[in-house]
Amino acid sequence: MRILVDADACPVKEIIVRTARRYSIEVIMFVNTCHVISDGYSTVVTVDQHSDSVDYAIANSIKPGDIIVTQDHGLAALVMSPKNFVISQNGFIYDNSNIDSLLGFRHESAKVRRSGGRTPNPKKRAAEDDEKFEKTLLEVIEKAK
Repeated sequence: MRILVDADACPVKEIIVRTARRYSIEVIMFVNTCHVISDGYSTVVTVDQHSDSVDYAIANSIKPGDIIVTQDHGLAALVMSPKNFVISQNGFIYDNSNIDSLLGFRHESAKVRRSGGRTPNPKKRAAEDDEKFEKTLLEVIEKAK
């Protein structure tokens, strides 16, 4: 079991590293060249700035039993399988029961933006979001064991 992180804009990197250390789980952070991460624990994979480079690097690196952390619904759909777990930075678990509606919403939002419309901004992150993520991460680690 490893934790692979879409780390470019991930607000829970410290929680991931702290939890992984406690359980001796390998962490791999994927970033593009615009970001620098050095936490003393994670392996950092840096890719070019092309669109979706991080997503493809993660998709090409997963192994059965891995936990993938991303807020990108497209990447979640790409890496989902019965042999691994995909969770968001808010503690949401992606699975076959919810991915189609999430991708549909993403598509509709993109259409609105392309036509000049506006979509709502995400809510400001709260301490409860971090707590929910940590609780979900612990649950997924227990299931993955």
